[in-house]
Amino acid sequence: MAEDLVLDTAIRDWVLIPLSVVMVLIGILRHFVSKLMRSSQVPDPKIVKEGQVIVRARNLRAGANFIPPKAFRARRVYFSNEENGLLFVPKGQAQNAQAQMFSDPNMAMDMMKKNLSMIIPQTLTFAWVNFFFSGFVAAKIPFPLTQRFRSMLQNGIDLSTVDVSYVSSRSWYFLNLFGLRGLFSLILGEENATDDTQRMMQMSGFGFDPSKILCL
Repeated sequence: MAEDLVLDTAIRDWVLIPLSVVMVLIGILRHFVSKLMRSSQVPDPKIVKEGQVIVRARNLRAGANFIPPKAFRARRVYFSNEENGLLFVPKGQAQNAQAQMFSDPNMAMDMMKKNLSMIIPQTLTFAWVNFFFSGFVAAKIPFPLTQRFRSMLQNGIDLSTVDVSYVSSRSWYFLNLFGLRGLFSLILGEENATDDTQRMMQMSGFGFDPSKILCL
């Protein structure tokens, strides 16, 4: 049977709140450091235009259920028809994104800087949390959860008798790491340098066919 714990207020004052504040400050610092590390070279207008077209196509697919099917099909033809579609690239003319990155030293350097600005702060912050706050039960979620959430919410605590709704300090770090995107979007704007999820999607999107983005 799961046990109910009484959390000391000192844990809130010296673990929960400082950890959250540090994560927010590190995210803001990463944003400005990433901006300073960016190349001052003016981006190619063609590449910027292609990126905006892909964003428009993704927004169209995300909102496909909110417009009539006929309107969606018309817009899909506008983007992906084989004659003059904005996303259609004839076979043999598509440039490999990885080859483009390695052929442009500035692009490869920017990619390396972005990866370093993502990996180094996360590694140092996790080491700091693991050294100073390991083993703390930091918070309690005000609603019941199933046992499947135990490994996610109680990382670092090997006690099966503790209720699943309790959150360890290490899990609180991961919740802040992936859950502060909305706050950073409000503070720093939508296109901020702290969005690791978007960066991972960009890294995993090399070599994809943009004309297939509207295929349903």
